[in-house]
Amino acid sequence: MTRFMRYAGQRRGKPFAAYDELWRWSVESLEDFWAATWDFFGVRASRPYERVLDERVMPGAHWFAGAELNWAENLLAAGTDSDAVAVVHCSELRELDELTWGELRARVAAAAAGLRALGVERGDRVVAYMPNIPETLIALLASASIGAIFSSAAPEFGARSVIDRFAQIEPKVLLAVDGYRHGGKDFDRREHLRAILAELPTVEQLVMLPYLDGGAGVLGAAGVEQLSFEQLLARGQGSELSFAQVPFEHPLWVLYSSGTTGLPKAIVHGHGGILVEQLKKTLHLDLHPGDRMFWFTTTGWMMWNFLIGCLLADAAIVLYDGSPAHPDLGALWALAERTGMTCLGASAGLIASCAKGGVEPAREYDLGALRAVGSTGSPLSPEGFRWVYEHVGADTWLFSTSGGTDVCTAFVGGCALLPVYEGELQCRALGCDVQAWDEQGNSLSDAVGELVVTQPMPSMPLFLWGDDSGERLHESYFAMYPGVWRHGDWIRITPRGGAVIYGRSDSTINRQGVRMGTSEIYRAASAVEAVLDALVVDVPQGDSLWMALFVVLSPGVELDEALTREIKRRIREDVSPRHVPDEVLQVAEVPRTLSGKLLEVPVKRILTGTPAQQAASVESLANPASLDYFVALAERLTAPASAPRSPS
Repeated sequence: MTRFMRYAGQRRGKPFAAYDELWRWSVESLEDFWAATWDFFGVRASRPYERVLDERVMPGAHWFAGAELNWAENLLAAGTDSDAVAVVHCSELRELDELTWGELRARVAAAAAGLRALGVERGDRVVAYMPNIPETLIALLASASIGAIFSSAAPEFGARSVIDRFAQIEPKVLLAVDGYRHGGKDFDRREHLRAILAELPTVEQLVMLPYLDGGAGVLGAAGVEQLSFEQLLARGQGSELSFAQVPFEHPLWVLYSSGTTGLPKAIVHGHGGILVEQLKKTLHLDLHPGDRMFWFTTTGWMMWNFLIGCLLADAAIVLYDGSPAHPDLGALWALAERTGMTCLGASAGLIASCAKGGVEPAREYDLGALRAVGSTGSPLSPEGFRWVYEHVGADTWLFSTSGGTDVCTAFVGGCALLPVYEGELQCRALGCDVQAWDEQGNSLSDAVGELVVTQPMPSMPLFLWGDDSGERLHESYFAMYPGVWRHGDWIRITPRGGAVIYGRSDSTINRQGVRMGTSEIYRAASAVEAVLDALVVDVPQGDSLWMALFVVLSPGVELDEALTREIKRRIREDVSPRHVPDEVLQVAEVPRTLSGKLLEVPVKRILTGTPAQQAASVESLANPASLDYFVALAERLTAPASAPRSPS
């Protein structure tokens, strides 16, 4: 960051005195900032750009027109020493191992040639139902090198969740594992895979990796040609790396961020936008060649894509597939010791669990290489900050970040030049004009408001797949404040330029960093015959989030343990294990507007202490009395621990 600050100051003709001055220049002189980023990192492009930004508009901003490049080429060129370690990896099924830059490049070249032999061309979709292991990374880089479009889902996702995502983009090739191990338990996914393939008619080739049983991994799906991952690599053995040169805005991958209605949003990001954003983020992560960067993530969360981008710094990345609490809550700290990790990233919830579980990493493990700890997924409490400095290291750099799948980056986060204040994110990211706005669109100072971004960013979505008119994109981000990105978080910008995040201002459910729309949970719950209606919220409770599902049942049916188990089972299998509610509670009715819309956000606000008359417009409700239950529940939630949790 210091080197970049000096470089940008020389270009500007006036040095920057502090980070805040650099940030203000980065959003006021947007074009100059991104041009400086391009030049500072030496972006590889076969054709130069004609202009940085055509117009400061949202949506519809077009960046670096005329440029042709390839994200994967820039990433694989970062490793200047072929014998240096690029990837450190292990899982509950595999021992610790490494890949050098030379080995990584050779396997990507082979995989790309293998995919071409299967008929994969520029613009085709390649999808992976695979965990956080090197093969998934290789598949992503190989697809990107061809100009194909990649998308992934973690194998813990249920078949319906995967189908709802992948079916939208009509993939040509599916890579998959036969199962996985988590928390010491094996999960066979072959039946899920058959169900997925049955509803993906465009898939022509299945590439199977026998990850769980180590055998042939044959699925035997009708009408789909199948080969193993090793056979895929063998088809391209000895091939040279080559990279399709694509326009700056050529699609790179599809990520998914769910809303409250309909299918998950299929968010399309471009080669160039992701490249310059990920290069910029290496400044905020203070990444150096030779570092070992880790974030606990699955392939179903944008943090996986974010982690892969850290290779651009010529740093090694650490991949781990398994439970962070197996065999105990010290699992990731033990991994840090074994791998020489320099940065350990995890969710705020996991840090809170370590604190509550009495883990003492500094005493129990050798963390001599560990310089930094990162946190994201939900707000990190002041107690979480305190625990890191008391039990990880007094000289640790703790940075909390907050962003989104929608932009595959952080809006606010860390800066190694700045002090760390308890409970506070250090800064607004360079090039991100983040503000807190009230409902009327007024900018707030040191007050809680909607997190908005008032200037375009290169990694904003190119489009949502299937949204030809752009209507869904507009409704998702720009409906509340025309021309301004509204993200759906509550934020306060502090007088010193830091930020505090107060959770979601919309109803998306974020569990351990994986976001799901409430519609997906309702679809699973309603598959249980006795469930007539439902409403789900997650409510902050200390260091964690309490997720409750309120159900309306058929006349005469009472919620018992068996029915509760069945509802949770359906959600576990159809959505994901992370989105199984902490509690299922029976209600007579759920609140709806006169037009039939569920009042998820107002209920969440009531349960966090907002008076009902402030949380909801009663005159707009079809059933105002339905709020009484939630008002009573809110009183119980804030009562002493001895009080019963839910009203009768």
